[in-house]
Amino acid sequence: MDEQEIIDNIGGPISEERTLRDRSTRNMGLRDDEKSCLRTVEVQLDRCWDLLRQRRALSEFGDDPNAARVRPADEAEGYQS
Repeated sequence: MDEQEIIDNIGGPISEERTLRDRSTRNMGLRDDEKSCLRTVEVQLDRCWDLLRQRRALSEFGDDPNAARVRPADEAEGYQS
């Protein structure tokens, strides 16, 4: 998957995350299933952003961006920005 494909695929989860966050602030919170869905979307987005950062770093230093790999959720989420 190239960088543009990753960016194109992020739109749906971003929209879903915004919808759930908006619902949580306007209502009295989220139902358990919505909380679970939000957490799943957050992890999915973290992994996508991590993959994009990997690709860009590899490219910046003259390496093949296709060598970037989707990391396990616990690894991708463990990084500090």
